[in-house]
Amino acid sequence: MEQVRRRTTKSGASRWNKWIEPIWGYVFISPWLIGFFVLTIGPLSQSFYLSLTQYNLLELPQWVGLDNYKEILAEDDTFWKSLQVTLTYVGLSVPLKLMFALLVALLLFRAIRGMSIFRAVFYLPSLIGGSVALAAIWRNLFGMDGFMNRILGFFGLQGLDWINTPGTSLYTLVLLAVWQFGSSMVIFLAGLKQIPRDLYESASVDGASKVRSFFAITLPMLTPIILFNLVMQIIGSFQMFTQAFIVTKGGPINSTLVYALYLYQKAFAYFNMGYASALAWILLAIIGICTALIFWSSKRWVHYET
Repeated sequence: MEQVRRRTTKSGASRWNKWIEPIWGYVFISPWLIGFFVLTIGPLSQSFYLSLTQYNLLELPQWVGLDNYKEILAEDDTFWKSLQVTLTYVGLSVPLKLMFALLVALLLFRAIRGMSIFRAVFYLPSLIGGSVALAAIWRNLFGMDGFMNRILGFFGLQGLDWINTPGTSLYTLVLLAVWQFGSSMVIFLAGLKQIPRDLYESASVDGASKVRSFFAITLPMLTPIILFNLVMQIIGSFQMFTQAFIVTKGGPINSTLVYALYLYQKAFAYFNMGYASALAWILLAIIGICTALIFWSSKRWVHYET
């Protein structure tokens, strides 16, 4: 009888020991879980509900179903204009930013004394790139009396109002985005350090030039890093807001009215929160589709060591 009692006690203890580790695991990650459900899932659910209502912050939300989405896709010409501007901005800024970041990373990937200081200097614009102060400086830089026109005047060329001209205003924002290449550059530097030096030595023995080694070794080995940078930069570029809001305010003639700025106007200028929430969910769908297409195509151009 006592043996049966001992076995029962041991089985109960083993069951408790089986569950104690997972319980303690959830206890330790509970701050993150609480933050995830309260600060992420909660607002997401509320935003989706508001996208199906008409809500102006002063009255209770009124259920309208999919009317907001129908109006956006079928009747809102400004939506399509903002989407066109955003796609143009993403299509120009992301490739140029990645190419420039890779070029600078290759230049800084050398065992030269004091190179860490140069890397820090080149990374600095990314730390202050999203600030309001820098956007204001950029606005003055490309104004009629700005530094850019002074340089053109020194060479006897006529200045241009870069920001208030529809044909050039968006390119000033693209240039600002390309200038903030520091984060991608640092990631490319980390990727360059992971490439085995033996590959370059073997290529050199076979008579391959540096250009040939770059296209045959460096680029293929960096494709996972390029994929990561590409996805992150596309997601960030679709959400660009501060630069357009401070530098151009969406003008002139909506030539720089990026998607996030149009969403902000609907939410906080016209207090149409339901409509703005629908715009936010459409943006989420667009980013998701673009990301899925990139991952789908990565099977053909991303190379892993395995």
